[in-house]
Amino acid sequence: MKALIFAAGLGTRLKPITDTMPKALVPVAGEPLLKILIEKLKGAGFDEVVVNLHHFAEKIREYVAANNSFGIDVQFSDETDILRETGGGIRHAAPLLEGNEPFLVHNVDIISNLDFEDFLDYHYSNSISIDTPLATLLVSERKTSRYFLFDSNNNLQGWMNVSTGEVKSPYAELKRVPSEGFDAEKFLQEHGLKKYAFAGTHVISPEVFNIMAQWPEKFAIVDFYLAMADKYIIKGYVKNDLQLVDVGKLDSLQQAEQMYLQLKNN
Repeated sequence: MKALIFAAGLGTRLKPITDTMPKALVPVAGEPLLKILIEKLKGAGFDEVVVNLHHFAEKIREYVAANNSFGIDVQFSDETDILRETGGGIRHAAPLLEGNEPFLVHNVDIISNLDFEDFLDYHYSNSISIDTPLATLLVSERKTSRYFLFDSNNNLQGWMNVSTGEVKSPYAELKRVPSEGFDAEKFLQEHGLKKYAFAGTHVISPEVFNIMAQWPEKFAIVDFYLAMADKYIIKGYVKNDLQLVDVGKLDSLQQAEQMYLQLKNN
């Protein structure tokens, strides 16, 4: 099984640590984020991992080499010329990810209790019919201001910013421009929709690369999903007991350490 790890980011919210190292090598309980994730992937049966690179790219290459690629096949998708955002980063890695099986995409700075095998099983369970999902997105009821919107079958329908009232969707009847006094819950009820927060992890069918061929060099995967939601099945995998820390800020490092040690000892 193949996985793509997003590790190209500048890590600006983790300064001054990331002034001298890439975010992927920021330690949590003494272990670099990249090692934590690769070892979890390896334990779940992933034997091919692609890491995209930009900020301090050589340090990541050297670290992986010094650890003998953790006993699996680790390759690199080089973005040192330009950061391509999430969608562009996936497409740029196509030569290393193409094949007959879906692949996992995971941010390097997320630590969670997600069971990769359960996640993949859910994607495959929705692939037994002719309507094979183009992607399955990890979502939860975590409180935020921006949500993906799903119908009763957990098929993606749009995106909502509850703070501004903006709704993006390929369906004209759902689109809303930012407006004051927007009643998000009433809107959801009227349209039979559910809102869930995206957790930055997804399983994607390899057919995505043919669809992405006409997209620009740089684009966000969220924009891509919203543009494709009326043409392809994009599922939401709802994990209500999801425990997740986004190691994006200095004040989240202690919380990440506590979660990592808890998960490690269970």
